[in-house]
Amino acid sequence: MTARTSSASATRRGRRPGVNTTRQAILSAARARFTADGFGRTTIRRVAADAGVDASLVMQFFRSKSELFAEVMSVPAEALTHFSEAFAGTDDKLGERVVRAFLDVWEVDSRTSEPLMAMLRGAVVNDQVNEQLREFIQARFFAAAVASRGGDADDVMLRAGIVSSMLVGLVVGRGVVGVPTLAAAEREKLIMLVGPAVQSVLVPTP
Repeated sequence: MTARTSSASATRRGRRPGVNTTRQAILSAARARFTADGFGRTTIRRVAADAGVDASLVMQFFRSKSELFAEVMSVPAEALTHFSEAFAGTDDKLGERVVRAFLDVWEVDSRTSEPLMAMLRGAVVNDQVNEQLREFIQARFFAAAVASRGGDADDVMLRAGIVSSMLVGLVVGRGVVGVPTLAAAEREKLIMLVGPAVQSVLVPTP
């Protein structure tokens, strides 16, 4: 076998140059598009244009918009330790810790905030997205609350559900609806104002 033939065989057996880079470019474009437009308004053609590739190539990697969305929605597990850390420790300032952790996950770390905001925008019009968002809140927020609070699990779950609704509403007002006063508010100001309300729900009055 000649050197040229050997080289050609090795090339055929190996990964095609640029495949991984192209896939990541598509995922990045899709994440930005889903975050900005939501699930319903995002199209494969728009994602392809944003990534600088043909729509058929997007379909080669991801067989449908739903499959692409599912891949984009993967949230790094290590970035979600904020919740368990927030519930750890004493009841003192628990409300402020929880609000801070929630805003960190939804607004600060782009690895989590972009997928979650895309989920939030898509939950209204897509049942699959709605289920993903519900499972995220159930698995992360509720589980952390129950694991740390003890006592009556049903009561803890109810309290965690009320708090998660409050905080999701806050995120919707800031990042989706864009209520001017909420969008412009500093995070520390919001934590100071919302923390006591969350505290009163999570920590039963003796």
